[in-house]
Amino acid sequence: MSPAATKSAAAKPAIVMMADANGKPKTVKAAEKKPAATKGKAAAKSTAKSSRSRSTGLKPGDNLNAAADALLAAAEQESTSKASGKTTSAKTASTKTASTKATATKATKSKAAEAKTASTKEVAANAATAKPETTAAAEKDAKAKALASIKIGPKGVYTEDSIRVYLQEIGRIRLLRPDEEIELARKIADLLLLEELAAQFESDNGREPDTKEWAALVEMPVIKFRRRLMLGRRAKEKMVQSNLRLVVSIAKKYMNRGLSFQDLIQEGSLGLIRAAEKFDHEKGYKFSTYATWWIRQAITRAIADQSRTIRLPVHLYETISRIKKTTKVLSQEFGRKPTEEEIAESMEMTIEKLRFIAKSAQLPISLETPIGKEEDSRLGDFIEADIENPEQDVAKNLLREDLEGVLATLSPRERDVLRLRYGLDDGRMKTLEEIGQIFDVTRERIRQIEAKALRKLRHPNRNGVLKEYIK
Repeated sequence: MSPAATKSAAAKPAIVMMADANGKPKTVKAAEKKPAATKGKAAAKSTAKSSRSRSTGLKPGDNLNAAADALLAAAEQESTSKASGKTTSAKTASTKTASTKATATKATKSKAAEAKTASTKEVAANAATAKPETTAAAEKDAKAKALASIKIGPKGVYTEDSIRVYLQEIGRIRLLRPDEEIELARKIADLLLLEELAAQFESDNGREPDTKEWAALVEMPVIKFRRRLMLGRRAKEKMVQSNLRLVVSIAKKYMNRGLSFQDLIQEGSLGLIRAAEKFDHEKGYKFSTYATWWIRQAITRAIADQSRTIRLPVHLYETISRIKKTTKVLSQEFGRKPTEEEIAESMEMTIEKLRFIAKSAQLPISLETPIGKEEDSRLGDFIEADIENPEQDVAKNLLREDLEGVLATLSPRERDVLRLRYGLDDGRMKTLEEIGQIFDVTRERIRQIEAKALRKLRHPNRNGVLKEYIK
């Protein structure tokens, strides 16, 4: 090739045959390499971005660990897509460089080879850094960041740890200022007035009033009445929600007493609602001070009613609590476990009453409780059965009926003597002397009456029925 031809070939841009999206061939100049590579890289980023948005589409109820794994997988997929995009760009550049070699000089070939080598090294470096070897610490850190990026709320991800979610929710609620408490208390008092009128209407008419009838009771237009009712209900809801953290702080003090932490919070919340309804802001107390007593009462009543298989009266449960508290105080004072006499004296009660209460406070034990090292026996296996089975009970009743029928064939005195002699009525056998004193006769006469009655009972016509019970 002549120098002029070489110069002409070097001046003209290289022509590369490529295919468009529909598979049709199209010509692309060498100067258009970079936009094509940029376009492929942008497409890879778009694909990774859409894939990430699909992979992190969490629904309510998903597990936090699963959500974190999904976010990590999305990040890894994005890195892989970037590396693939760079590799594709490098391959395209390599192909175009090969087509340029056919029309270039030896110097141009050398430069293209150097460019290809540099491009290959860059792709290898990117591929090596696209998916690094993740250590346990780095993986844990990435998982923590993924968890932090998940928004927890009513429309977010809900976990199995409902307590943690609940505490996070109530922690976002701002506490009320004193002036806000007073304003809300006024609206709640107005709401209670409206509800009392509705209750009075229901007792008089046997049904609840509709909105128009309810508004007529306070002589207000329906629209204004609805707004007034809505403001009262919102005030009550805000008063309760702003003090839910108080319920949690009190419920923590009553843990491990037979109710779960969730149940304690639930019962305390009921007490908080009651406090919001009964609060009188005109007395000058803070709402939290007033609500504390209602929350404590609700929790302690729930523990007394629900924590035991056999329910104890509330006053007895309160006495048990005082006994435990007194025992703890005396133990700290004496440096040892106090005796029953010391506890009874400190509480001003008798030892008998103290023992009765202590016995009542014992928790029931299941008869299915395993016994022994191998746990192949149950507690119920070692308890003597003192209850007769149905067959024995029926047989005893039949024997009594047949015996009464046989005794009815004797004279009244003979029948009474045998009853007293063998304790057929009260189970206590009397001597001949005792029976003689009852009938005002000698013991010898009683012996003769007994012997005569037994001879009659030995007759086959009488004892035939009773022989069946002896066999």
